[in-house]
Amino acid sequence: MRTKFLSSGLLLAAAVSSASAQTAPNGEALYKANCANCHAQTTAGQQAPGAEALRPLTPDAIVTAMTYGRMQVQAIALSDDERKAVAEFLTGRRLAPPAPPVVVNRCSASPAVTNPASGPGWNGWGNGVNNARYAKTGGLTAADLPRLKLKWAFGYAGVDSARAQPAMAGGRLFVASENAEIHALDPKTGCTHWTVRARMGVRTALSVGSYRTPGASGYAVFFGDGRANVYALDANTGRELWVRKVDEHRFAAITGAPTYHNGRLYVGVQGLNEEGQGGRATYECCSFRGSVSALDASTGAVLWKRFTIEEPKPRGKNKDGLPQWGPAGAGIWSSPTVDPKRNMIYVATGNNYAEPSQKTSDAVMALDMGSGTVKWVNQVTPNDNWTIGCRAQNPDNPNCPSTLGPDFDFSASPSLVTVNGKDILVLPQKSGMSYALDPDREGAVVWSHRIGQGSGLGGQWGGAADEKNAYFGVSDLLTQNPGGIRAVDLASGKQVWSVGPQPKLCPESRTCRASQGAAVTVIPGAVLSGSLDGGMRAYSTVDGKILWTFDTNREFTTVNGVKAKGGGLEGPGAIVAGGMIYFNSGYGGFIGNPGNVLLAFGVD
Repeated sequence: MRTKFLSSGLLLAAAVSSASAQTAPNGEALYKANCANCHAQTTAGQQAPGAEALRPLTPDAIVTAMTYGRMQVQAIALSDDERKAVAEFLTGRRLAPPAPPVVVNRCSASPAVTNPASGPGWNGWGNGVNNARYAKTGGLTAADLPRLKLKWAFGYAGVDSARAQPAMAGGRLFVASENAEIHALDPKTGCTHWTVRARMGVRTALSVGSYRTPGASGYAVFFGDGRANVYALDANTGRELWVRKVDEHRFAAITGAPTYHNGRLYVGVQGLNEEGQGGRATYECCSFRGSVSALDASTGAVLWKRFTIEEPKPRGKNKDGLPQWGPAGAGIWSSPTVDPKRNMIYVATGNNYAEPSQKTSDAVMALDMGSGTVKWVNQVTPNDNWTIGCRAQNPDNPNCPSTLGPDFDFSASPSLVTVNGKDILVLPQKSGMSYALDPDREGAVVWSHRIGQGSGLGGQWGGAADEKNAYFGVSDLLTQNPGGIRAVDLASGKQVWSVGPQPKLCPESRTCRASQGAAVTVIPGAVLSGSLDGGMRAYSTVDGKILWTFDTNREFTTVNGVKAKGGGLEGPGAIVAGGMIYFNSGYGGFIGNPGNVLLAFGVD
């Protein structure tokens, strides 16, 4: 799933600053305490650039790297002011106020956004509130794949990762990036209608829906950021309509797209950044708990909020006298699934960070759409207590759980599909298992099917389903043989076909991996699966034969002039709409090949 494995050096680099809140942060002291350990020593055969090598950079570039880019994980615990102080110390220059985003390649005309429910589109994470990731009317079938051509490419400036998923609605393509910029593009040409900047980097997919206020009405673009802020922007102009912070915990973040339905947004929150702190004896572990909130789409008002676990309580002190807390964890990584027929929403949860174990971790939960009341829970992996830095039982760190769990989160949204007149919820888990659950029998297992060996690192970000089968990419990132794809019969749970890992497209890279944990997408006759090796492959839904492959491991000429390259594909999948395929390439961080490009394909 997500990058949850860090070396001890990275943990040390993420140490919490002791600078006083009443005084200006001391950049030199912060650098020595949090950065110099890696930037002054050789670690694992690599030398991080020293202070002198960093001095020619701009302070803005260093802040960007710590906030959105390559150094984001290492700087988790630093505040905005502390990051600025480090950048100003290293460069010897003051940080200038951020400039407004520059729109390059502006569209010559910007017709008004039309009703997202009409015309070509892919809205939200799963192309509908059921999250099935099926583009039945996307304008492409398996027969079209051999004629696909790269039509245009768009570069994200200042970052080495592209982990958001686009949305196409109302005649526009909306995209976001961890550089915090949101763009409205023309789907055919890639020209830009508008660009705005959020408060923090964005990893979520985007959703589009209507809004109405006393002074205006229209369509809005909704998304979340890395600090648990939810945004609504006017789809025509990019004007900010409202911003709502849905969780005050220091390490709360949003990676799952807000799901829009009937004037409401349903938003899940995860806490990876606290999970990254939990293995350190100098951190008061742990107090984050996952949640889902219902917001009024027109105003951002919170209509209800439901936590996934009990409120944390003191559970003693560690050897340094710091308080310990628990339970913690059970974050929601994915987009909620809406079931209007049953007036339910369904969310899938992650592991515990701190004991005591909770029955709602590594589970699928059903909530009443109107009130957030929990209706049922099905936990498939109990007692999964895990934090970064506790890869084996660690008696020297009392923050580590007494028994270390396997870290088998759910990172995928449940897909609500119908087979033989019966509704089921289908999703994969990091354990290497896939499940079908019965929403009418409190989530009872209809079938389960093993798709892989399972892996604590690397994702199972989402399956897809058509009328007959469910399709799952295989991550297995920590195993000897990662990658592959499976087709499973929806009615029986039996395997229809299986294809193993393909020869890697980036064999010269030491970080090249064949893992296929990215969300898959199905069109009539073919299923699209991205890989950390930088390849997007299309497989026949009949027998798994590979019909089309595109290698993204190269530089691209972009329509907006940003220098861009492709890299690993992980997390979000391709979207298909209006006879086009769009996907981001470049999963940054240490698990995959970095990149920063959006690619658009169509037929001649």
